Amino acid sequence: MKVRIPTPLYAYTKNRSVVDAEGATLDELTRDLDRRYPGLRFRIVDEQERIRPHIKIFVNTEQADDLKVGVTQKDDVMIIQSFSGG
Repeated sequence: MKVRIPTPLYAYTKNRSVVDAEGATLDELTRDLDRRYPGLRFRIVDEQERIRPHIKIFVNTEQADDLKVGVTQKDDVMIIQSFSGG
């Protein structure tokens, strides 16, 4: 399926804004992304296997709150990274 990547993470995807990935859940999908683009998953998922607070993942138009959310090849997955700081 196609996964939209936020600009701050382009360095991991060789400057690609849309990449391919496979998986039946967001957990599997992020693991496949990391296999294809090493280091990417750590920027999305923390050490407790949760989506990082500054990352939002949308499956179609619904925000996913956890990595157990199912996905299919027809879904549109978008990863959004918020900016923080002062």
